[in-house]
Amino acid sequence: MKLLQRSLVARIVASLLAISAMALISIVVTMAVAGGSRGDAAAINVAGSLRMNTYQIVAALQRYERIPSLEHQAEVHVLKRRFEERLASDELTGAIPVSEAHELRRQYRLILGRWHNELAPQVSEAVASQYVRIDPLNRTLDGLVGDIDTMVKQLEQNTEAKIRLLSALQILFLGLTAVVVAIALYDIRHNLVSPLRQLMVLAREAARRNFSLRTQLKGSDELAMLGKTFDTMSEELGTSYAELEARIKRKTRELERSSQVMQVLHDGSRSLYGGGNDLCTSAAPMLRRVAELLDIGPIRLSLNDPHDDRQIPVLATHAARRPDFCRDHDCHACLISPRPLRLSDTEEGDCVLLPVSVGDEMLGTLEVWHPKDERLSDGVRRLLNALADQLATAVYLQRRIEEEQQVSLMSERTIIARELHDSLAQSLSYLKMQVARLERMQAKDAPKEMQAAVFDELRTGLNSAYRQLRELLTTFRLKLEGPGLQSALQQTTAEFSERMGAPVELHFDVPPHLLNPNEEIHVLQIAREALSNTHKHAQAHWAAVTVKFHHARIVLRIEDDGVGLENDDSPPMHYGLVIMRDRAHTLSGELKLSNRAEGGTCVEVVFTPQTARLITRQPAIEPTLHDQGN
Repeated sequence: MKLLQRSLVARIVASLLAISAMALISIVVTMAVAGGSRGDAAAINVAGSLRMNTYQIVAALQRYERIPSLEHQAEVHVLKRRFEERLASDELTGAIPVSEAHELRRQYRLILGRWHNELAPQVSEAVASQYVRIDPLNRTLDGLVGDIDTMVKQLEQNTEAKIRLLSALQILFLGLTAVVVAIALYDIRHNLVSPLRQLMVLAREAARRNFSLRTQLKGSDELAMLGKTFDTMSEELGTSYAELEARIKRKTRELERSSQVMQVLHDGSRSLYGGGNDLCTSAAPMLRRVAELLDIGPIRLSLNDPHDDRQIPVLATHAARRPDFCRDHDCHACLISPRPLRLSDTEEGDCVLLPVSVGDEMLGTLEVWHPKDERLSDGVRRLLNALADQLATAVYLQRRIEEEQQVSLMSERTIIARELHDSLAQSLSYLKMQVARLERMQAKDAPKEMQAAVFDELRTGLNSAYRQLRELLTTFRLKLEGPGLQSALQQTTAEFSERMGAPVELHFDVPPHLLNPNEEIHVLQIAREALSNTHKHAQAHWAAVTVKFHHARIVLRIEDDGVGLENDDSPPMHYGLVIMRDRAHTLSGELKLSNRAEGGTCVEVVFTPQTARLITRQPAIEPTLHDQGN
């Protein structure tokens, strides 16, 4: 009973079983009653035929009485035997109850007694005497027929009683089935349909993110337990959804804040990597904005001194005073803040130290303070690491730029010194020796003709030195004013084209930034020296300068259509070709001089440029003749 009260499924199954049982009982009873009624119609027919058979016997006796014959006698015996067979037939006796107290059984016994005791003896006597006594026979026949009619009526009543019983049983079982179905429907409606509707409403509202609805189902069946589970689940879902919404809002704020920080880092990278701004001026606004967005601070940046092991504080956000090593007191980048904080105010906070490094090179540290009760999330830590990496890249690039500028300056100075040593210094040393020679000649009162020759050499040497100085100034002016070797060569070809009064063509096909400054100076000087020789000695009407990069080598070719050379050797007392060969040797290349088939001279220099792009310092300048003389 407790199981039926608690289990809705058990109640539904019990109802179905009860309905099935009643239907089965109804079918069995119907089959039993129908089986008991089987043969009643045949019994009624047989009983009805007995009445007809008695009349046939009487009619046959009357015919036998009028015309005695064996045929009529045999007919009487046949009808008598047929009556007896029908009276004792299974169709009739099977429909009569076995109980002796039943009226139908007593009526059958009465008819059987009348036949055997009254009508059958009279028939036998009439056949034997060939005389029929009509009145007694009719009285006996009427009594027997009355008894047969009574038995037929009783058989009909018995059959009708069975039918009524069957109908009553059908009505009874139908009523019981209707009661069970009504109870089951009531139970299903109140304990299944209604809870299911409430569960559907709860599920629909939960799908609409409304977790405040409750089923309030009572009881201990399955749907009541399911409703209680749904109520608990809805409450937990409401709590979880509220927490999830709060977490999503928090994550959304973090993403928006991270996006703003990334935008600040992106915008700050332009000033950091621009190279023109000081690190303090460019990084302080970015650090202050990052601190405001992430609600942290102050942020301190300290850089390692490359010459010793100390750290130098560079800047700090929310600073109450300038850093100790501030170089520009007109800059207020560290001090400008919406709500200035003293660094001592954050002593109770936590500090995160981030390395500012590039590869294995430690450039400094980034000190980030935050409230002690607030832990930095992984996203904030990643943003701070990106900030540290960006600062490290900016510091590294700034240092590399400064180093490159120093190296470039030293390289330019070395190139200028070498050019002065290779040209002007040698001429001045030669002039110094001529002056010493002149002093000795004057001390010995040498003839004026001999001194005049020395004066001529001095004049020639001074003119040559002045010319070399002008060439050097022109070369370095071209180099400094132009963006590269191509521009310098364009100005050089334009200059010599004007001086020669003839076209000087330029063919330049070299990738940008392939040659270092030293190589560019040597290429430019070789081209200028060759064009100068063409202007002075070739008597040319056309010249061309070709610089191209071919098979990983630089090819420099200067051609003209002048008178050409007698041979490929340098003319006596002509140092131009010697200087060009020396420059080609410095470039680790080779110089070739030849006469063109079309006429004129071809100067060609081929060398391999340096593959390393770092500018190396040139070796110290060797002592000049002037220095040796001193």
